[in-house]
Amino acid sequence: MPHQSLPQHLKEQFLREFNPAERIFFLKKARESLIVEGYSPCEDLYHYCYFLTLKERIRSLSGHNAGGLARYLVVEVTKDVEEAITMYKERLEKNKQFVSFEERNQFLRYLECPD
Repeated sequence: MPHQSLPQHLKEQFLREFNPAERIFFLKKARESLIVEGYSPCEDLYHYCYFLTLKERIRSLSGHNAGGLARYLVVEVTKDVEEAITMYKERLEKNKQFVSFEERNQFLRYLECPD
């Protein structure tokens, strides 16, 4: 059953696009955002964690021996990803509200469990 604040297509994207290590990273960031930052479980949180995970992927893929063009592309893509992270973080900060422990856990369990 889909989580009330997260469309099914986003869960499918999460399962399709991320490998197991990236899923763990994503869920760790989501958990931290929910518990430490107090963000609401919503599409903005999903996108925030999505772009944090992409940034981590780019960081892990960018080698020190990359040529000039590859380094340029990494820098440009990283800038775009960081802009998205900043935008979603600002939206999450603006819409912070109290969320029950159960609702936070439902959001995480929804992503963790395949259908």
